[in-house]
Amino acid sequence: MSVLKVIEVLSNSDNSWEDATQKAVKEASKTVKNIRSVYVQDQSAIVKGDDVVEFRVNLKLTFEVK
Repeated sequence: MSVLKVIEVLSNSDNSWEDATQKAVKEASKTVKNIRSVYVQDQSAIVKGDDVVEFRVNLKLTFEVK
């Protein structure tokens, strides 16, 4: 049986969406085993002045439950 789960990872030390997404996938794989697919559901950022201070990445995971 496959199950969907959404995980949000906050990343306030990364410099790009790519870095934030990679970190989110890495964090998700620590808590969810048997991941079959990962999709970026949503991305947002908190901006102060000209600086991005925090990236938010929501992942939609499909994983196998045994």
